[in-house]
Amino acid sequence: MRRPVAIVTALVLFGEAVGIVLINAVLATVAENQHMSLAGMDPDAMSAGTWVMGGVSGLLLVLCGLIALIAGIRDRAPGRVGRIVLIGCAVVHGVLGAFTVGLVGWAAFAFMMVVLALLVLTLLSYGPESRPQAQRPELTPTAP
Repeated sequence: MRRPVAIVTALVLFGEAVGIVLINAVLATVAENQHMSLAGMDPDAMSAGTWVMGGVSGLLLVLCGLIALIAGIRDRAPGRVGRIVLIGCAVVHGVLGAFTVGLVGWAAFAFMMVVLALLVLTLLSYGPESRPQAQRPELTPTAP
């Protein structure tokens, strides 16, 4: 069960990366075409910042997706750094999910929670294995 979950998590993160880059591309284009500024900031800086933010966010989501995909293909838990990256990704999805309720709506919140659930399920399914208990010698009754 854990292999398909990790692979589905990776595919969803790859799709989300594409979506984030596309959304930021639209926002950057609109900010540039409308010459928008925030508190007197240069409109070109707003547009460039939006492009950079979209690219960095997309790359981070692709990195998280690659970690989950490699874990699913190898059927092994990600290393320490990989687990930290996936935990960070899960925390970001939880926080952004809370913000999206008011800003975007319940559908976006539901999507963010589905991604969060997939990340947590991937992390838990590849959690530490139960360690075998040390071999104890069998106690045999002694003859009187």
